[in-house]
Amino acid sequence: MKKNMGSIDKLIRLIIAAVIGSLYALGYISGTLGIILIVVAVIFAGTSFINFCPIHKVFGINTCKVK
Repeated sequence: MKKNMGSIDKLIRLIIAAVIGSLYALGYISGTLGIILIVVAVIFAGTSFINFCPIHKVFGINTCKVK
Protein backbone atom coordinates (compact mmCIF):
# COMPACT_ATOMS: atom_id res chain seq x y z
CA MET A 1 0.00 0.00 0.00
CA LYS A 2 1.37 3.33 -1.01
CA LYS A 3 0.75 6.19 1.41
CA ASN A 4 -1.98 8.55 0.23
CA MET A 5 -2.78 10.56 3.38
CA GLY A 6 -1.04 13.71 4.51
CA SER A 7 -0.48 14.81 8.08
CA ILE A 8 -3.39 17.29 8.12
CA ASP A 9 -5.75 14.64 6.77
CA LYS A 10 -4.60 12.20 9.46
CA LEU A 11 -4.98 14.79 12.21
CA ILE A 12 -8.52 15.69 11.13
CA ARG A 13 -9.52 12.01 11.05
CA LEU A 14 -8.07 11.39 14.52
CA ILE A 15 -9.86 14.42 15.95
CA ILE A 16 -13.17 13.28 14.44
CA ALA A 17 -12.62 9.76 15.82
CA ALA A 18 -11.84 11.15 19.28
CA VAL A 19 -14.93 13.38 19.27
CA ILE A 20 -17.18 10.49 18.21
CA GLY A 21 -15.64 8.23 20.85
CA SER A 22 -16.11 10.88 23.53
CA LEU A 23 -19.73 11.53 22.56
CA TYR A 24 -20.44 7.80 22.67
CA ALA A 25 -18.69 7.33 26.02
CA LEU A 26 -20.59 10.25 27.55
CA GLY A 27 -23.92 8.90 26.29
CA TYR A 28 -24.75 11.70 23.86
CA ILE A 29 -25.03 9.21 21.01
CA SER A 30 -26.32 5.67 21.44
CA GLY A 31 -28.23 2.89 19.78
CA THR A 32 -27.79 2.02 16.12
CA LEU A 33 -26.49 5.47 15.24
CA GLY A 34 -23.92 5.23 18.01
CA ILE A 35 -22.67 1.85 16.80
CA ILE A 36 -22.42 3.08 13.21
CA LEU A 37 -20.50 6.17 14.31
CA ILE A 38 -18.13 4.08 16.46
CA VAL A 39 -17.40 1.88 13.44
CA VAL A 40 -16.68 5.02 11.39
CA ALA A 41 -14.41 6.32 14.17
CA VAL A 42 -12.46 3.04 14.27
CA ILE A 43 -12.05 3.13 10.49
CA PHE A 44 -10.89 6.77 10.62
CA ALA A 45 -8.36 5.98 13.35
CA GLY A 46 -7.13 2.86 11.57
CA THR A 47 -6.63 4.57 8.24
CA SER A 48 -4.80 7.40 10.02
CA PHE A 49 -2.32 5.00 11.60
CA ILE A 50 -1.58 3.12 8.37
CA ASN A 51 -1.48 6.31 6.23
CA PHE A 52 -3.71 4.75 3.59
CA CYS A 53 -7.36 5.33 2.71
CA PRO A 54 -9.00 2.96 0.21
CA ILE A 55 -11.60 5.58 -0.73
CA HIS A 56 -8.82 8.03 -1.62
CA LYS A 57 -7.35 5.33 -3.85
CA VAL A 58 -10.66 4.77 -5.66
CA PHE A 59 -11.11 8.48 -6.40
CA GLY A 60 -7.42 9.14 -7.11
CA ILE A 61 -6.95 11.51 -4.19
CA ASN A 62 -3.48 11.86 -2.65
CA THR A 63 -2.98 14.31 0.21
CA CYS A 64 0.49 12.97 1.03
CA LYS A 65 3.23 15.41 0.10
CA VAL A 66 5.68 14.10 -2.47
CA LYS A 67 9.26 13.83 -1.19
